[in-house]
Amino acid sequence: MKNNSLKMWIVSALFAAFIAIFAQLTLPLPLVPITGQTFAVGLAVTILGMRYGTLSIIIYILLGAIGVPVFSLMTGGIGIILGPTGGYIIGFLPSAYIMGFLLERYGFTKKNAFIINLIGMLITLLFGTIWLKYGSHLTWSAAITAGILPFLIVGVIKAFASGLAGIVVRNRLVNAKLLPAVTKKISA
Repeated sequence: MKNNSLKMWIVSALFAAFIAIFAQLTLPLPLVPITGQTFAVGLAVTILGMRYGTLSIIIYILLGAIGVPVFSLMTGGIGIILGPTGGYIIGFLPSAYIMGFLLERYGFTKKNAFIINLIGMLITLLFGTIWLKYGSHLTWSAAITAGILPFLIVGVIKAFASGLAGIVVRNRLVNAKLLPAVTKKISA
């Protein structure tokens, strides 16, 4: 049992590194860039589930907070988290937890993964936009225009891709007995 737990901690750390790599895939926009982070977060949670998917996000955020350059454009430090776009990074935590909970509750299927990744995207955008509004002293209209609207179409594409790829990879890892299967669904 301890070996399996240690293995999953290591896998979570590997997914944190995976998120850091995808954070470097960046399309600059005026206030908030489009990055591969949300795709990688969705993939991590879809593959690992609630506990270890959320753990991978915690590791990623902690690495960035202590200054390891894991955030977009090879940045790190608490200043990034406390800056105007830090709400998106903080939003990964509740997003991951809720996504993992819903996947474990309703099942790891392609349809569920896509819908749940969409929910995760919206949670991240909500946190990020609220943080952006107050951190940059924007009006609600300006915050929504800068913090949500540019990300909706690409967010749907990333939700579809991370949901589909995540389920395919998860199923293969479970079948190869490299990842534990969720044996019972979480009840409400």
